[in-house]
Amino acid sequence: MYAEIVRTLARHERVDVMVNGASWEKRARAVLEKADALSDNVCFHRWRTNRVWTRDSGCIFLTPSAEHHDADSGLLALHFQFNGWAKYPNYNFDEKVGERMAKDAGVRVVQPVFVDSSKNVHRVVLEGGSIDVNGCGALLTTEECLLSTTQQRNLPMDRAAYEQLFADYFGAQSVIWLESGIAGDDTHGHVDDITRFAGPNTVVSMVEPNEQSENYAALHANLGRLKNARTAEGQKLEIVEIPMPRPVVFEGRQLPTSYANFYIANGAVLAPVFNDPNDRIALNTLAEVFPTREIVPIYCGDLIWGFGALHCMTQQQPGR
Repeated sequence: MYAEIVRTLARHERVDVMVNGASWEKRARAVLEKADALSDNVCFHRWRTNRVWTRDSGCIFLTPSAEHHDADSGLLALHFQFNGWAKYPNYNFDEKVGERMAKDAGVRVVQPVFVDSSKNVHRVVLEGGSIDVNGCGALLTTEECLLSTTQQRNLPMDRAAYEQLFADYFGAQSVIWLESGIAGDDTHGHVDDITRFAGPNTVVSMVEPNEQSENYAALHANLGRLKNARTAEGQKLEIVEIPMPRPVVFEGRQLPTSYANFYIANGAVLAPVFNDPNDRIALNTLAEVFPTREIVPIYCGDLIWGFGALHCMTQQQPGR
């Protein structure tokens, strides 16, 4: 699976692969070579990690807008604090990933902070999977992830504080708050499992037609909010619906299987599939949404045991 992902991406863009050390790099190279996936577009970094979920532990790269493209507004990286989703204690290696990514890219690093009512300064905890943006001033997130007291990332911050944060650091003029994520989501409500931007005014959103499903109420409520949402320009969203795959249960726990966890590459979209009848619907829908990109199905049955998929394990960065 990893070789398939690397082989596909390396045809369209540079692929940076993190390994835990020299021996791991040797093993990875051997696997990629056997799979005809090793090329000059693949670069290894011997950075030890706790988990594969780079979307959440890595930095978020920003490029200057056209109207602010000057010497003082070049490429930068937002390095948010990472704390294991406010759930796990073993994240000491992962929390260093963002800074290492930024340093390797040679870009300016910004550590977002929040100043509370007592003038105390707090580094902000935020995972890349908890937000999604359209690149035109609109941002998607969920109340379950950022406003709940369960797995609470930033104790002093409320809705208004987050919206100011998104405006200050992402230039977000419109924040679209969905209610909650899907069943089995270990992150407690990441938006990249439910709704994703596919264009300035277009979102791909998961739906559950089965009223008996654990996900029905949450996804139905989210859909209602999307229908009432507006972009930064005041435009209504074009909502493209994809039905959820059947529940996948492992050791008595439902896993967060979702077609929304796709990764958009330069010339391709890596789409998670689960050997489910709805795989075909998801692939055909994504092909219509991304007509200029190759849609590549990647079986994620193994990845999802770790409660994530393709978007979770990747983090895009501007070309160099």
